[in-house]
Amino acid sequence: MRKIWLLGLTLVTLAIVLWFNVRSLPRLIPTVAAPPPKPILYEQRNLPESIAHILLIPANSRFLVTPALSEKVGTVEEFAQKYGAIAIFNAGFFDPANQKSTSYVIIQGKLVADPKQNDRLVNNPNLKPYLGQIFNRTEFRRYLCGQTIKYDIALHNQSAPTGCQLVDAIGAGPRLLPKLTLVQEAFVDNANKRDALGSNQPNARTAVGITHDGSIVLVMVAQKPSARTNSGISLPALADFMKTLGIQKAMNLDGGSSSSVYYKGKTFYGKIDLEGNSIKRPVKSVLLVQEN
Repeated sequence: MRKIWLLGLTLVTLAIVLWFNVRSLPRLIPTVAAPPPKPILYEQRNLPESIAHILLIPANSRFLVTPALSEKVGTVEEFAQKYGAIAIFNAGFFDPANQKSTSYVIIQGKLVADPKQNDRLVNNPNLKPYLGQIFNRTEFRRYLCGQTIKYDIALHNQSAPTGCQLVDAIGAGPRLLPKLTLVQEAFVDNANKRDALGSNQPNARTAVGITHDGSIVLVMVAQKPSARTNSGISLPALADFMKTLGIQKAMNLDGGSSSSVYYKGKTFYGKIDLEGNSIKRPVKSVLLVQEN
């Protein structure tokens, strides 16, 4: 009986010691796994008179949207070979005759294209009345605000927000949202019946937009081969379409024969010739989508 009593006492003692040892162990803080990075979303949508290629780059993702400029014009496929980007959209305006940009381009804080240096633009007598507006058109911008990257759409002469540094910018225009600024940016002069972009006619178009949460949406609207003479989208209709995508700020990029997009090894061109073939026009500048 005494042996049984001693065995029980030993077991109780061991249990008490074990309990105190467990209590003295540091409590483990459960680790919360970081959410997986948000992927890029690509969609091809059939519209009544066109085909829309839509690319969504989520806010705060590992992807950057930045401009690139080539000394000589090149196709989006050639830009893809050079930069190894996931996606590429054509961007700013240029003069095919001299291959010089007619849009401002800033890359890593450096002005790499200045339309004021384009003699064919500056010395064009038909454009002299509009040069002040042309040199202050809308541009897509990337800021560094502390450690945070922010995108915006603003006029060229607009200052960066307080605490932010302008890193990249590429001009084009006009602004599409929140309102269409064709007249203000001298694309349209109703008094002289001037419409530089054929804004109310269907055509291939390219645009960039920003949603309320800071996501970037790139859109290229292509003509349909089956209705090449009357397909595409007008600028007012493009603005309305981008609004349906939840976009709050948007700007038009170079369109027509320049409209083109590269995504994961596939290339789509926006303009269709009379035989129903895609027009592969080289461009001067693009917007790259790359991993940060």
